[in-house]
Amino acid sequence: MAMITILIVDDDQMNCDLLQNVFTRHGYRVLSATSGIDGLNLFRKYTPRVTLLDLRMPEMDGLTVLKEIRAIDPHASVIVLGGGATEVQENQARGLRVTDFIRKGLSLDVLVEAVHRVAQLPARPSAASVASGNGHTMKPTDESVLVIDDDPLVCDLLVQFLSLRGYRALGVNDGQDALRMAEDVSPDAILLDLVMPGMSGVDVLRALREKEFSGGIIIMTGSHNEELLEEAWSLGPQEVLLKPIDLERLLTAIQLVLVCREC
Repeated sequence: MAMITILIVDDDQMNCDLLQNVFTRHGYRVLSATSGIDGLNLFRKYTPRVTLLDLRMPEMDGLTVLKEIRAIDPHASVIVLGGGATEVQENQARGLRVTDFIRKGLSLDVLVEAVHRVAQLPARPSAASVASGNGHTMKPTDESVLVIDDDPLVCDLLVQFLSLRGYRALGVNDGQDALRMAEDVSPDAILLDLVMPGMSGVDVLRALREKEFSGGIIIMTGSHNEELLEEAWSLGPQEVLLKPIDLERLLTAIQLVLVCREC
């Protein structure tokens, strides 16, 4: 079986060497670079399955490297090492769909576990290999997210927000429409408002479970009613987010749901 390639991009040579040591022992083929430019050259040449990227580097910082990687391959798995990163940098990295964000100071086990998890996902075709015969590059198919919220403005804003992040996003405003849409489209993930007139979010969730819906479900709610939240949790959603929802947290939740679905 071919060895899985990992690329480490960190301006601290000692960090590179230590990580190279660890992951080589775990049976990976490890490449490393101490500058963004060298890292990108290695990324282009070897298409690593996982890239470990330090955010804080002189000259070309990690965010710039991440943008360049996304331009080469929108679906490449990149785990950011975020020691000392500001909240703004963290949010920008999440906006660029990082696969995982490991704060330095977390145990090495957490990082190794994250790499194992990503490395075991089926390899996506790289953007280069998706090129069709006529010389154009086909856009990789994007995951679909169905937004269910009885507030049309909130629903539209979330659909627009997710579309800009590269998801195929659809929105509906009531439970019955949502169930029909879920059956027609089979979305990869559903964002579900809990409190809705007519058919409530809990009713929708129960119906989805009865139909054995296989996608991820994330509940959004402004309600702090403990009984209601308990009932929702008992139906097995992947995440319950309280409104007002932090959009970066929402993106992270969606990414986790989609990654777990592929496992």
